[in-house]
Amino acid sequence: MKFSSAFILAVASVATTVSAAPHETNGERLARGLPPMAPVRRSGTPAYAAKRTSPSGTPSQCNTGSTLCCDRTSTAGLESILLGLLGILGLDPNTSVGVTCSPLSVIGVGGNSWNVVLTQRSPFNVFSTQQPVCCENNNFNGVIAIGCSPINL
Repeated sequence: MKFSSAFILAVASVATTVSAAPHETNGERLARGLPPMAPVRRSGTPAYAAKRTSPSGTPSQCNTGSTLCCDRTSTAGLESILLGLLGILGLDPNTSVGVTCSPLSVIGVGGNSWNVVLTQRSPFNVFSTQQPVCCENNNFNGVIAIGCSPINL
């Protein structure tokens, strides 16, 4: 019994000594001409668990069609009579459409503050107070535009 107790004590002291031995640093390895050790991933640190920021959104652009200012936007299902009068048939009722649309033009961008003034090209040249939209199909002389989605300028 004394032998087993002494043996366990000796093994425990050797294990403690080996685990407490200083580890070789990358600087020491490089000085001896050896390659550096691989980085150690430490998942328990507060910095590792901190919330990461997400990338900022890209500015809205109208890559699929023209930028318009419409008196109202709706769905094809709600504008079926107008679409039928124009001979536009077979659209999905959930397709977004813009009604009485005019192209937008930017008349001023100031400094770093992005002061953008939008004008509606109409006979009266009134300012557009509606939400600007990007539409895929505007081949109906401004009466209606198909596939519109709101954009921020």
